[in-house]
Amino acid sequence: MSKMDLPDQYVNVRNKYKELMGALDNLGDVVTHQGPIDEKSSHLIRMAAAVAIRSEGAVHSHARRALQSGATPEEVNHAVILLTSTIGFPTVSAALTWVDDILEGK
Repeated sequence: MSKMDLPDQYVNVRNKYKELMGALDNLGDVVTHQGPIDEKSSHLIRMAAAVAIRSEGAVHSHARRALQSGATPEEVNHAVILLTSTIGFPTVSAALTWVDDILEGK
């Protein structure tokens, strides 16, 4: 994803709080490389957590990054529907629409 494709709010926060965002980038890098989980799985896990807390922006971000890390659309959707018995169908259904935003390039 190019910087032009990033959500306006994210770009605005990134520009306004450069030191904070640098620290967050560093934290993300550290936790990603702290253990044996591969990058694709890492983004699928984070996306599932974002689904559980109903964070549409984070679902978009991690779905996009999971795809960039080699996940298939089927894997991304499966990571969401696996949550049905844990967080309920209404939340899963909403999350599938957020994933569709990314899969359909919206």
